[in-house]
Formats: sequence, C-alpha cells, structure tokens
Amino acid sequence: MAQETILVIEDEKDIQELIQFNLERDGYKVLLADSVKAATKLLARNTPDLVLLDLMLPGENGFDFCRHLRSTDATRNLPVIMVTARDEDADVVAGLEVGADDYITKPFSPRVLLARVRAVLRRKKTEAAEAASITLTRGAIELDRAHYMVRVDGALLTLTLSEFRILELLMRRPGVVFSRYQIVDAVHGADYPVTDRSVDVQIVGLRRKLGDYGENIETVRGVGYRFRTSSTEES
Repeated sequence: MAQETILVIEDEKDIQELIQFNLERDGYKVLLADSVKAATKLLARNTPDLVLLDLMLPGENGFDFCRHLRSTDATRNLPVIMVTARDEDADVVAGLEVGADDYITKPFSPRVLLARVRAVLRRKKTEAAEAASITLTRGAIELDRAHYMVRVDGALLTLTLSEFRILELLMRRPGVVFSRYQIVDAVHGADYPVTDRSVDVQIVGLRRKLGDYGENIETVRGVGYRFRTSSTEES
C-alpha cells in the first residue's frame, strides 16, 4: 500500500470528496484545502509528496500558486498535478510553463487520476535515485552528464551543448511534456532571447543525430516535446 501524503486543493466539495475517497482507498494519506490560503497554512505544517491543484479557486488562482511553489526553496521540487475544467491548449501550456508536472481535465476517471498520481510519484523516486548518478540511460541511449557525452548503441555522438542539455532535460523525465519556453529556460536560463522556431530547429538536429532513435523525442501538438516511454499514448 502507498504511504505518500497528497495535498488536494479543490473548492468543489463533491469533487474534493471523490478525490479523497479514491486516494485513501488506494492507501494515500490525504490533506484537504479549499483555497490557496488554506493550502499555504497546511504546507507550513506538513510536507506532502504531491499536490493535486485546481485552477479556479477563490482568491489566488492555481496558476499563481504553482508559480509560487516553484519559486520557493522548500517546495521547488514538490510534484504538482493540475486538475481543472480548463482544457484549451493555451491552458495546458500555461500550466506546464508555471511548473506543473501533469495536467488532468474535468470530468476525469478516478482510475486515470490514480494512474497519473502513481506515475508522477514514481518519476519523483526515479529522479531522486538518478540525481546521485552521472549517467542517464534510456534504452540504447546513454548520456554521461559528467563528461558531456552521449552514446547510442555504444557509438559516440557529437552534440552541441544546447542539444546535449535538451536531451538531458527530456531523458531525465520521460513522458513529461515540456513546452518550448520551458526548454529554453532549462537550457539557457530565464528570459534568454530564443524563439520557438530555434527550439524546433534544435530538436530536428537532435533527432537527426540520434538516427533511428530520434523518434523517441515526440512532438505533442500545440504544447511541446517529450521523451517517449513505453506507456506514452499517441498524440
């Protein structure tokens, strides 16, 4: 059974109860908040393993709160899944750009919600283990962070520094979609003057150098890019 604690920030009572029931049945400990103010008080006393965050909340909205979590040292790496009725591409992109790990639209299946929660928590554990390692391996692709080297089927590739950092970002969190702005920020730092088109050009070059394995870098239409996992659905 799961032992992790999940903070649910949701102001609709029926949805809050539905989420709580399914999470607790799956073995999770659940903390409930119906506003950002209430969530902030809970976070001052508790350290959850994951946050389920509605966007349309009384007072401060979920986008601003997620941005706050990502700018605060204590919660910078806290996994966040947005759960919202807002399903436009622009909303999904905005959620990812402020730091959400995943985005689920209402109405949702409790089974899908639980699967997403498990997947994000699993990635968190994997990332923690890999943080202590200098090598990332995804199938035939091996990335050596200490020596800035990438091998495919044992053959050494020649990548630019930007290509290396993009590949590292995507490989570190397979299945997670990164917007073009997130990729620019991760590779060059915030406010770097790079256009969306330049990211697309670098992805094309990276795919070409990866050869048959270039298809592991998938385009998610209207959003950005992700590194394929065996469970990734077709976009």
